[in-house]
Parts: sequence; structure tokens; C-alpha cells
Amino acid sequence: MRRKLTRRDMITGSAAAACVLVAPRRARAQSVTLNDASELNPTPVARHWIVKGTPKTDFIARLRAELKAAAAEGRPVAVSTARHSMGGQSLARDGVAVSLMDGTCEPNSQSRSYRATAGTRWRDVIATLDPLGFSPAVTQSNNDFGVSGTFSVNAHGWPVPYGPFGSTVRSIELMTADGAVVTCSRSENSELFRLALGGYGLLGVVLSAEIEMVDNVLLAPSYDIIPSADFAPRFIDATADPAARMMYGRLSVVREDFLDEALLTTYRPVDTSDPLPPPEFGSAAKSLARRVYRAQIGSDRGKRMRWWVETVLRPHASSNRATRNALLNTPVALLASNDSARVDILHEYFVPAERFGDFVALCREVIQVSRQELLNITLRYVAADDLSVLAYAPGPRIAGVMAFSQRKTPEDEREMRRLTQRLIDGVAALGGSFYLPYRLHARRDQVERIYANAGAFAAAKRKLDRKLIFRNALWDAYFA
Repeated sequence: MRRKLTRRDMITGSAAAACVLVAPRRARAQSVTLNDASELNPTPVARHWIVKGTPKTDFIARLRAELKAAAAEGRPVAVSTARHSMGGQSLARDGVAVSLMDGTCEPNSQSRSYRATAGTRWRDVIATLDPLGFSPAVTQSNNDFGVSGTFSVNAHGWPVPYGPFGSTVRSIELMTADGAVVTCSRSENSELFRLALGGYGLLGVVLSAEIEMVDNVLLAPSYDIIPSADFAPRFIDATADPAARMMYGRLSVVREDFLDEALLTTYRPVDTSDPLPPPEFGSAAKSLARRVYRAQIGSDRGKRMRWWVETVLRPHASSNRATRNALLNTPVALLASNDSARVDILHEYFVPAERFGDFVALCREVIQVSRQELLNITLRYVAADDLSVLAYAPGPRIAGVMAFSQRKTPEDEREMRRLTQRLIDGVAALGGSFYLPYRLHARRDQVERIYANAGAFAAAKRKLDRKLIFRNALWDAYFA
């Protein structure tokens, strides 16, 4: 059913959930153990429901039944697509795990939008829009992430001059804890929309979303190598260029001149009368990129080689042109590690442009003395977010996306926690913030300091989900 959610419904729930016609089929009586992208969160769950090839009406009926059963059993429920988070944000201990394995994408050329259902991944969206000449306005950085998961963490991408993904979402269908299906947007059930956007699945299950799309175009990059001290003003000026469609920066992680040099890459349209190529990269290019990236571990020579490839070899390559869709259509596996003793861990910090130099100085001071192996810092522009209750970019920000290769040892985990907390304290002093989908290493007081609406978010969640059906490790760590 689709209807306007009243305030009474939001507080007391809907009686419609009591009319459940389909009882949940039980999985094996014994629990199973699931993990996420960190490989450091083995979590027992009572039931694991894998949703694949299920008609929407059947899925909704089964989901309602699962929510009702979980409420009766006092179990939490966590719904996810691929569990790419790193701190158990998609896992509920001893609860019900729902894994969405597929979905659909329905474009509407007249409205320049598409509707993606639960389980749709970005590769599905790109495959659907590309033949029609369209491209998603904003995606996450990899094509195997789920669209509903992107909404739940309100991720940002590297198309400019956009804010986080939520700025391109027109409306969603959300199943709340009582089994009601409601439409939410900026004008309809707006309070619930703002809570669910970047709400980490704690307000309900995103069944579908209507999202803006743009023209797919052929793009050519320009490369500027500049001192990191000069990066921020150049970066912000470049975002004001109406021809700039996609843009990112990168800092050199070579130990000898750590973070001294920056690369600014800007993509602009190229006129062509030829048909646009399909959104694919060759396997040879992928293999080379992975080998160069992994060669950095424990090797300053490897780090220098990677920086040379980025700043010298790539700018002179003959095949730099790519469509917008091709640039967005890369999988996580492109740079994945095969070393079972290590795992790639991400951090992400958001700082005002005028404090970017101080951010670089902080990173030099804190990261160099840690035991952690830094492989990459990518820089992106994020426009202000005035929608999400848990906004990480209340004003325009430069995002620093860090990738570390961490050993899977207790000592390295403790060191990573110390490093994270030192970086968060430093970024907070600069008026910046950190991102919540990664390891839950922040102290609770740090979360409350940086996310000023954390208390209001938790209070609203308790009113809307009185039995706390939707829970995960992030809730337990920071809001419980």
C-alpha cells in the first residue's frame, strides 16, 4: 500500500502489519555466521534470508512476516545488499539478516529519472541506462555497491558539483518496523525521509527509490601536478568550471616527501559524432592497475612507481578518453587484495577547504608514526548536505578518502583504533567530520561532538521503532 504517513502512524505504527498472510519460512535452527568487507566482524545471526528472483509482492509479504516474527522473538533485523560497510553496520548479532541479491532499474526518459528497487546494484543501473544515453547523476565509487545501501549511508561520488547521493533522490518507498509501506520525499513524510537518508537502515527498508539521471557523454581528462599546499584553492576553483563533469585529487604517499605533492584530475566533455563505446574497461588495464596498487605494500619503491604511473604514464596514455558510465563502472575487485593476512580498511574525513592545509599537516603528524600501511588518499568535492539528519557535510567540504592495508592482528587493530581516534580529534578541531560506514573505532563522545543531531536521531528512531526492530552494530556502539 502507498499512502501518506501521518504523525500518529509514525509514532504508534500501523495496524496493517497485524494482517500477515505469509509466515516466515525458518532457516536452519542453528545460527550462521556472517561478516562484512572488513573481514573483522564475524557475527552470528539466527536466520539469514537471501532474496533473489522474488516478485515484489511476495518480497513485501515475506518481509512483513519476518519483521513480525522478529518482534515476537525480540530479535533485531538488518537488511543489506552486499555488506560493503566495515564496522558491522549491516549486521545484527543473533538477529535476522536479509541479503538482497538482485533488483530492477526502470528508467523514465521524460522525467530524466529511474526507479531502482531493493537489491539493485550500480552495475545494473549503468547497464540499463547506458543504451539509452543516460548515466546516474551520482553513484558510489564502485559498481557492485547496492543503490539502497548508498541511500542508507548517503554516500558521495566524484561527479561535480554534487553533494551526497541523497541530493539526487526524488523519493523512496520505505517499509517501516510495523510493516507499513510509505512514500517519502522532501515534501511527503519529509521527516522520515531525512532520518532514513544516511540512517544506516535503522528507520526501515528501502524498497525502491526514484533517482535523477543525466546524459552519458564522452570525457577527456586533464592532469595538474601541484604542491599539496596549493591544492585546495585550485580544487575549489575547478569545481566552478561548468565544463567539469567529474573530478578528483590524489596525494602522494611516498614516504620521503609524504603528502607534499598532489594530482588534480578533471574530466570534461569531448565532442564526437561516433557512437559511445560500452561502459567497460579491458581486463589487461584492470590487471595492471591492481598489480601497481598492491606493489605499494611495504615498499617505498612501489609507492614511487604508483605515483609515476599516476602523474607521468597515465597522462601520456593514448586511451584516456572514457564515457561517464565507464568511469563509474568499476568493481571493488579492481584493486582487491589476495593476501589472507591483510585487509584493506577505509577512513574518510571531510574538512572545510580553508583548513585543508591543516588537515594535511595532521595526517603527516599522525599517520607517519603509526604502524599502518597507507596506500592511497583520494580527494573529492562534496557540496553541502541540508537533507540528512546525520549530515557529515553541513557545508561544502573536501573529502579525504584513505585506504590502509591492515594486518589482521590484535596489535594492528588496537593501533588502527588509536590512529582513528587521533585523526578524528584533529579533524574535529578543524571543524570537519568523519564518515560512519567504516570501523567503529570512534569514541562515543567523538560521534556526539561531530554529529550534533545524533541524540535527536536516536530519539526519533525510538519513537518510530519502539521495539527497536532495526538494529545493527553501529546502533549498539553509538546510540543504544
